[in-house]
Amino acid sequence: MNLLDMHCEPQHGQHPLSNDTVSELLAHLPGWQLEGIELVKTFRFADYYKTMAFVNALAWIAHAEDHHPDMSVHYNRAVVRFSTHDAAGITLNDFICAAKTEALIGRA
Repeated sequence: MNLLDMHCEPQHGQHPLSNDTVSELLAHLPGWQLEGIELVKTFRFADYYKTMAFVNALAWIAHAEDHHPDMSVHYNRAVVRFSTHDAAGITLNDFICAAKTEALIGRA
C-alpha cells in the first residue's frame, strides 16, 4: 500500500483502525508516535521562515485532502497531530496525510 498515492475519503460513521493496523502502518512512518488517539511528530527547522514554509505547505495538503491536523507552531519547530475526530480515533486518512507530510521534507 503506497500511502502517497492515496487520497482521503469522508469518514462519517466510520470506526477507527484496529491497534494492529495502526502499529503496522506506523512502522512505515519513522519518527511518528501514537499519543492517545493521535499520530504525532515534531518537525524541527533552522529558523522561523523554514518552519512557516513547512506549515504553509502542510496547510495546502490538508486543504487538498480535506483532512486537517492540529498544529502548534514555534520559532524552529512545528508539532503536527493527526486524528479523525468523526471516528474518535485514527483512520487511514491520518496515515495518508502523515505520509504526505513526510514527503514535504523528502523522507517518505
